[in-house]
Amino acid sequence: QVQLVESGGGLVPAGGSLRLSCAASGRTFSSYVMGWFRQAPGKEREFVAAISRSDGSTYYADSVKGRFTISRDNAKNTLYLQMSGLKPEDTAVYYCAALRGLVVYTTARRYDYWGQGTQVTVSS
Repeated sequence: QVQLVESGGGLVPAGGSLRLSCAASGRTFSSYVMGWFRQAPGKEREFVAAISRSDGSTYYADSVKGRFTISRDNAKNTLYLQMSGLKPEDTAVYYCAALRGLVVYTTARRYDYWGQGTQVTVSS
């Protein structure tokens, strides 16, 4: 089992940048596929980015490709999401999630563990 705690959210003007972090408990962080999802008010949770367990393969939603970068530091048990060129439509609660297994999925229901989320608000 793994526990996840996100941080780094906040209020930022359009065009600005933020870096989200997700600290994972336990000694098996490197055995999980990790992902970022977001949920805006009145909308379903949607995939943002994911990263494989060890070779660093990354996957992005089309809406964030070229603006967001997902990375992980297995030695520090931490997942990151560097966000730049932020837009008002990026406003949402951002969640990190962990998936047991080898395959990288972009579907939320595939993920086994979730953090509590961190609010990102982009002002126009």
